[in-house]
Amino acid sequence: MSSKNVVIGNIMDVYDNPIAELVNVACHFDSNIIFENGSRKINAKSIMGMMAFPIQKGLELGIHVEGSDEENALLAIEQFLVC
Repeated sequence: MSSKNVVIGNIMDVYDNPIAELVNVACHFDSNIIFENGSRKINAKSIMGMMAFPIQKGLELGIHVEGSDEENALLAIEQFLVC
């Protein structure tokens, strides 16, 4: 399992539909990707879960990735979130 904490950048201004695009990035990987903030844990591949998650600039988010392509998945998700 690979994990990393990141601070979300200005994704709301960079992407037209950042939540859908983030889910799309996550779905390109076979690994399980979980976002964590406080006690909340959300599957990054779930559009409904992500819509309920407070994705906003400055939020510190834990990313936990487990699977065959976890290193590439973690890097892609991090790059998306920090812009």
